[in-house]
Amino acid sequence: MATKIEEVVKTIEDLQKLKDTLGLKEIPTGSSSWRPPSTSLERGIVYGRDDDKQALIKMLNDNNHHNLSVISIVGMGGVGKTTLAQCLYNNTDLMKGFDLKAWICVSENFDVVETTKNLIKEITSGVCCLDGFNLLQQDLKEKLSEKKFFVVLDDIWSNDGDKWKSFITPFQYGRKGSTVLLITRKENVGPIVQNYNNYFLNGLSDDYCWSIFADNSSFPESNGSSELEEIGRKIVKKCDGLSLAAETLGRLLRSKHDVEEWNKVLSSDIWEFPVTDSKILPALLISYYHLPAYLKQCFVYCSLYPKDHKFDKDELILLWMAEDLLRAPKRRETLEEVGRECFDDFASRLFFKQVEYSEKYFVMHDLMHDLATFLAGEFYCRLSEELGEKEEMRILTRHLSCDYPIFEKLCSSKSIESLRTFLFINNAQFHVRKESTRLTCDILSKNKYLRVLSFDELCVFPDSMGKLIHLRYLNLSQTEIKTLPESLCKLCNLQTLKLRYCSKLRMLPNGMYNLVNLRHLDIWGTHLKEMPKGMSKLNQLHILSNYIVGKNEDSGIQELGGLPNLHGSFGIQKLENVIYVNQARNAKVRDKKHIDELWLEWSSSDDMVSDTQTERDILDNLQPHNGLKELTIWGYRGTTFPNWVGNCSYQNMTSVSLESCNNCYLLPSLGQLPSLQSLRIDDFGQLKSVGMEFYKNESYQHSSPIALFPSLQLLEFDNMPCWEEWCLPDSEAFPQLKSLQINDCPMLKGGMLNSVLMRIVSSSLDVLKVSKLEIQEGHQGWGKEMTLDGDSLSFSECESVLEYALVINHLTSLQEILRVFVCYILSRKLFTQIIAKAHNLELQQTGIPPATTAEV
Repeated sequence: MATKIEEVVKTIEDLQKLKDTLGLKEIPTGSSSWRPPSTSLERGIVYGRDDDKQALIKMLNDNNHHNLSVISIVGMGGVGKTTLAQCLYNNTDLMKGFDLKAWICVSENFDVVETTKNLIKEITSGVCCLDGFNLLQQDLKEKLSEKKFFVVLDDIWSNDGDKWKSFITPFQYGRKGSTVLLITRKENVGPIVQNYNNYFLNGLSDDYCWSIFADNSSFPESNGSSELEEIGRKIVKKCDGLSLAAETLGRLLRSKHDVEEWNKVLSSDIWEFPVTDSKILPALLISYYHLPAYLKQCFVYCSLYPKDHKFDKDELILLWMAEDLLRAPKRRETLEEVGRECFDDFASRLFFKQVEYSEKYFVMHDLMHDLATFLAGEFYCRLSEELGEKEEMRILTRHLSCDYPIFEKLCSSKSIESLRTFLFINNAQFHVRKESTRLTCDILSKNKYLRVLSFDELCVFPDSMGKLIHLRYLNLSQTEIKTLPESLCKLCNLQTLKLRYCSKLRMLPNGMYNLVNLRHLDIWGTHLKEMPKGMSKLNQLHILSNYIVGKNEDSGIQELGGLPNLHGSFGIQKLENVIYVNQARNAKVRDKKHIDELWLEWSSSDDMVSDTQTERDILDNLQPHNGLKELTIWGYRGTTFPNWVGNCSYQNMTSVSLESCNNCYLLPSLGQLPSLQSLRIDDFGQLKSVGMEFYKNESYQHSSPIALFPSLQLLEFDNMPCWEEWCLPDSEAFPQLKSLQINDCPMLKGGMLNSVLMRIVSSSLDVLKVSKLEIQEGHQGWGKEMTLDGDSLSFSECESVLEYALVINHLTSLQEILRVFVCYILSRKLFTQIIAKAHNLELQQTGIPPATTAEV
């Protein structure tokens, strides 16, 4: 086999040399000839784009003080970018402010000379007889000089910086407010100018898509039955916001009045429609054709997952790595960096859309998923109960994903013997079955070439796994395995081992140090007693979720000294097993420059230690590098913290959590961390006072005075039974605080706390914006909470509204007290105070007893 492969490679190399000798050039593929060039003329009614039009008009008006602005309307194919641009171009009121306008459809082959010539023709409404590029540019410069222009460039694909730099030169001689509007499927294409903005065009709502569908299907004029409408609305959901899809599918059904015909369209895939009738597939294929070859493979791989699947960016990159789909890394570039670049490229081309409020999860448009499935052919197969018999494995299938109801059927298939990928995607409706272990053994015994293996449900992993010598990715997360066989350590090509939340697993195989190519080891949520010996030999480790310190030297913390390349989040647990300061020093935590988040945990429930100074010195020698972003310290047994905790040199630190530090009687100085946004202090049993040491370490003087806790937005104190005193500095503190939560701190006096709250509110930079106040009174437990959200300020769990009468005096923009939940102690005097301050306010009272209301 190896000889045959070498012969094929040599043939390919010879053909490459022959191509160069003959001067053959590559012909671009994926022409957009599926549609004619766009024009500036509007076509029919435009649905659902009023807000987008107003937003773009505002952007254009805001650009009036810039010499030249570029705005890119970015969206996936068929979403309606060109239609929106046509609305702007034909807006008479908007165009009154421009001296000239022009519309050019550039398409894929961005020829600078030809595009410049076409632009001159468009401006002059005539011919252009000039040929030389210099003459063309001079002519265009003269036509644009001292004029405010609006130029639309449709269907832009090129991000060739040199071409754009040459093309845009004459545009810089126009008047202020001149704008170039680009229409593209990829962000950040086009010329680099000082004022460049992307406008991302999202899909339409189902209701607007229905309006487009109904217009094109003559509904209800000729297709007006309620049964057809029900089917039609289901068809519209498949469009997932794409106006082109709604228009196309509506047009397909324009002359069809039969329920069966409509159901046929509903159950069909996009590639089953004839290209003459449907432009959905060609519109999406253009985006695919513009991908590099390696990205095309990565895209097709996504067909293994169901629609609406939330792709974990890091997880998908690991799978691409295991399948060898990524391009080769450049010098000093890691595979993970290549993977991130590829994923970001997909995101910039809108193949993936980020899930709201999440940095790591992305979704793929349903029709893009259909395209991936179409392109996957027989090499990829996804089997599930949802699809039923619609899909089946073929002799050419190499990549398979499935769920458990069809598991047994798979074992009897001969096609399974040639698989490279075996992903089990459990839909959470099924539980571990007794026969799972037997079936797993059957599958593994039939496979020799697997690169990727992922199980969701498993009790015992068979010893035969040691024969899967090609395996690069193994995911057993959340399974019920209790032990792993030693044969696992024979998988010398393994890159990723995921055992996350395998709660019954207690030990890893002793020979783990043999997995010399291992790059990712995730054991978070397991209950391992300790790490296996010799972990320092795994010097290729890129991600290690956590390290459980053992009591023996070969499983101790010093083994971490041999792992310099750790990235991302990293935790060290069972630090009570570190006896000597030198052991902590040898872990070389500070040398691990790529760690973003660090978790340090003492797991013992015994807080009694013989030498608290040694505990402090151990923590001192676990100091991370200065680029750390998040820090958690849990169960620390010292009485004070070392100076590095809170040192102002940690410029990137955004989150600190200190928990279960029951021996500590002083908080570290955290007020000078410039980027700290979130701080949690929990379960400090000995702490009685939060004093000046909390805000500032006098030994570290800042070059210029700044506010203390300058970026802090969330501050939380929990379970501090002895806390009695909270002092605030004379200088400015907490100017950005948005949320303060205090729970289970029974010794903290109410008067002192109210004084602190008043100081914090009055020093907030946003206090002048507050126009709405909400005060909730109650006794649901010892706790206080203050939240500042935009122009709204709320207090909860107060004993009496009277506590906050002074706060109201600082709210100079207050217009409305939204709700006041009060009890029977509310008095005429208090409401007189409030109403005197808020005589013009809208005052809504909720929960006031009748007798009390009468007094007011």
